Amino acid sequence: MDVNKELMAMLDGIEQKLNDFSKKSAEEGKIAGTQSAETKSALEVLGTKQRELADEILAIKQRGVQQQETTEVSTWGEQFIKGAGYDAFLQRQTSKFVMQVKNTLVGADATVAPARQGNVVRGAFAPLTLESFLPSTPTSSNAIEFTKENVFTNSAAEVAEGSDAAESALTWTLVNMPISNVAHWLKISRQLAADAPALAAYVDTRMRYGVNRKVETALCAGNGTPPNISGIFNSGNFTAHGYANADLGSTLKKLVLIRKIKGDLEAAGDAPDGILLNPADWAQIEIDLLTTAAGQTLLSYADGGTPRLWGTPVITSVGVTVDNVAVGNFAQSSMIHNREDVMVQLSDSDDDNFTKQLITLLATRRLALATERPAGIRAGDLTPA
Repeated sequence: MDVNKELMAMLDGIEQKLNDFSKKSAEEGKIAGTQSAETKSALEVLGTKQRELADEILAIKQRGVQQQETTEVSTWGEQFIKGAGYDAFLQRQTSKFVMQVKNTLVGADATVAPARQGNVVRGAFAPLTLESFLPSTPTSSNAIEFTKENVFTNSAAEVAEGSDAAESALTWTLVNMPISNVAHWLKISRQLAADAPALAAYVDTRMRYGVNRKVETALCAGNGTPPNISGIFNSGNFTAHGYANADLGSTLKKLVLIRKIKGDLEAAGDAPDGILLNPADWAQIEIDLLTTAAGQTLLSYADGGTPRLWGTPVITSVGVTVDNVAVGNFAQSSMIHNREDVMVQLSDSDDDNFTKQLITLLATRRLALATERPAGIRAGDLTPA
C-alpha cells in the first residue's frame, strides 16, 4: 500500500475525531458551562497526533522532491529537451528558445576507485636498422688494428717477349681503431624496484634502448675523435660522390644522383648492397616516384617489404643526417666489432644511495666500427649545390 495514502487516511480519521470531540465540547459547555476533563484530554492527544502526522507527511514530500530533482536533473542534453518551450520550437511555433541549464554533473562518484592499468604506456622507440644491416663480429680486445689499402696503381700491360713487365704500385695504411664505450645512468628508488616490477622492467628496457639508439647515430655520424665511434659518414670512411646540382638534370634529381653513384661503384668493381638514407628523405623520394609515371617502375618491395631501387635495398636509419646519402658495398667495406653487448648494472653504493635508499642503473656497451674500404662506399649531400 502507498505510504502517503495510508498517512493521509489516518490524518483524515484524526481530523474527523477532532470535529466530533469539538462538537461534544461545545455541547458540554452549553450544558455545564465547563469542558469535562475527559474531553479536554482526548482533544490534546488528537491534536498531538495530528501535528506528528503532518510533520511526517511534510518530510516524505520533501524527500520526494529531492529524489525527483536528483533523477530528473542528469545531463545538460536531458535538461534541454525537457525545457519549457522546446516542443514549441520544434513545431516552429516560436523562432527562439532560451533555457538556463543547471550546472549539475551526475555520476561523478568520488568513492569509485579508478581502474588502474598494470602496464606502462611506452614512449617512442625508433626502429634501429643499421646495425642489423652491417656485418659484425665479436672481439676480445680493447682496440682493432687492420691494414688498409691506400693507393693501388695498376700498370698491368702486354709485354713483348724478352722485355721487362711494367711495375705496379700499392701502398698501405695501418689503422688502429679503439673500442668505444657508450654509457648512461639514472637513479630509481629501492621501493620502486621492489613494489613496481613492471615499471622497473620498463626502466631497464629504456636504458638498453638509449644505448643502442646512440650507437645507431654513432655508426652513421660519429666523428672518430676518441672516445667516439668513427661512423660511415666520417671523413676518410667514404669516397665523396663528386656530383653537383648541374649534373643531375631537371627532374627526379635525388633518384638521378643515386643511380649515378650506383653506376660509379659498379664501374669500379663494387656491387652495391645498400642505399642508406634518412627516413624523411626516403619518404620524399617515394612521393616523387609515386607522382611520376616513369618513376613508379623503379620502385619495388621485396624481402618482406624491404624497398629496392634498381634491385638495391634501401636502408632507412634515424642515425643518418637529413639530406645525406651513402651507397656502397657495405658487406665488404665495414665491420662492427662487438666487445660487450648492452649490460645494465645496479648499485646502491653510488654516492649517497645507501642512506637515501636509491639504486643507480648504469647501462654500457663497448664496440667499434672499422671502415676498411672507403672506396667501396660513395656518400655526400643528397641535394648537392
